[in-house]
Amino acid sequence: MKKLSTNLITVFLTVLATWWALRSEHHDPDAPSHQKPMYYQSAMHPWIKSDKPGRCTICGMELTPVYEGEKGFDVTGGGSTVVLTQSQIQVLHVQTQEAKIQPLVRTLQVAGMIDDDARRHRIISAYVDGRVDKLHVNYMGAEVESGQPLADFYSPNLLQAEREFRQLSGDLKMNTALRLRQMGLSSKQIEAVSSKPADSLNSQILAPIGGTVVGQSVYEGQYVATGEKLFEIADFSTMWFMFRTYEQDLPWIKIGQSITITTPAIPGKSFEGKITFIDPNFDEATRSTKVRVELPNPKIEGRRELLHKLYADGAVQVDSPAVLTVPRSAIIQTSPDAVVYLAQEGGAYAQTPVKLGRHGDTLVEILSGIHAGEKVVTNGNLLIDGQAEMNRAFMSPTTESTSKKTTPTLNDEQKKSTADFINLADAMSAALAADDLAKFNTASEPAMEVIGMTVKLLRPNAGNLDALDKAGHLHGIDDLKSARIAFHKFSMAATAALEPLREAGQTPEFKIYECPMVDERIPGAPKKGRWIQTGARSMANPYFGSEMLECGEEIKP
Repeated sequence: MKKLSTNLITVFLTVLATWWALRSEHHDPDAPSHQKPMYYQSAMHPWIKSDKPGRCTICGMELTPVYEGEKGFDVTGGGSTVVLTQSQIQVLHVQTQEAKIQPLVRTLQVAGMIDDDARRHRIISAYVDGRVDKLHVNYMGAEVESGQPLADFYSPNLLQAEREFRQLSGDLKMNTALRLRQMGLSSKQIEAVSSKPADSLNSQILAPIGGTVVGQSVYEGQYVATGEKLFEIADFSTMWFMFRTYEQDLPWIKIGQSITITTPAIPGKSFEGKITFIDPNFDEATRSTKVRVELPNPKIEGRRELLHKLYADGAVQVDSPAVLTVPRSAIIQTSPDAVVYLAQEGGAYAQTPVKLGRHGDTLVEILSGIHAGEKVVTNGNLLIDGQAEMNRAFMSPTTESTSKKTTPTLNDEQKKSTADFINLADAMSAALAADDLAKFNTASEPAMEVIGMTVKLLRPNAGNLDALDKAGHLHGIDDLKSARIAFHKFSMAATAALEPLREAGQTPEFKIYECPMVDERIPGAPKKGRWIQTGARSMANPYFGSEMLECGEEIKP
């Protein structure tokens, strides 16, 4: 029995040793067998590194070995780049789609009322005093044709005018005919007066249009005065669908667009119409305007299908020419700025700010920030964004400071070029502050040469030089407004390029001022705009000149 126990223990230890050896041999199948890792790094928090295996001190994830010749996880994104392993990508169900140039489709859902065509709506009133002797149409909802008798009407004044018409001739008869028109008779009725029996006391009130009687205000035997309402007729063969559209939807609405209309009164059926009118009178209270759609409304089984004053819903499907788009699910907007996450090599996802245009049903127009063909995260991006926020929160100050670019020392040639550039910026600023266009053109004459030399010499040592190199034409400008627009573009690029050098003590002494309301003078500019001054002269705003010379504040290093 003792021998059997010893044998079992021996077999168990042998199996355990074999398993441990195999595990050690295949622990990392992708690792080069002949190389030693340079260091170990956290994939989720790439600034966490170690010279030996272990776990991330933040998330507890096992550190990934990085071998010679391999590129470690990027730490320069300030925590905005998140790196995931393949298993993490699968667990988070991360999905991507390419940004594409394609039509942007949107369906606008609207609600409104079915109304009748106001151009085919009539109110019949009494043209003269008289009495209704007989009603040919005596109920609302009756369908009538144009010229159909509505009532027999007795009027002493009208009867006397008819008798005079029969007795007169020439111009007098023509004048009497005009009088009969003013009393409500049609041209055909006037022609028939000559053959009308002399003992006939009544004239007929005729329907001016065909349609439906929607109002009856008199009864047989009733006396009426001139102007009193008798009947109301509406032509329902064409209906108007009226709805309100709000200002954010106005870019999508155009005359001639088709719209699909449904109403709870006729379930399961839709009607097609076209937009024929957009009211130019915008309602300031509701920030909306009225839109009209015309709908044919033929009779079905003796009645009109669309009734007057029905509630209805409409769907306007609109599209635009092809623009750069991404799926709506790719956009994260928890502040005024929107971002997407771009898929990069090695399981990395970089946060990228984008400027949004119009929103479609499933797509969003991208105005700037990414290009066609780049892949954006459409599913799992919220989890990635949460990890990016954690990265930024946990990133140590030492990591942030070491990732910043240091400013090297300038040589004598670079310092001289920088001094010339500062003097150029100051001279142009002083001229505009004095509202002196001629002085500005004189000061800016050497601008292209000075800017070109400065960009060439400082290229390795200052930021935003590309913007400075593209500042545009500065000399020979015809008016102060254009001069200030050109100067603004130059000055913003100049201050951005020189500010890091000033902080590092690599430039002659100068001051940077900032105006808080440049957008009121420079169309399309941000609210704040900066400029450079040298010497001891007081702050002088070049964007407003004498109007607000002292508007601004100094930006100190």
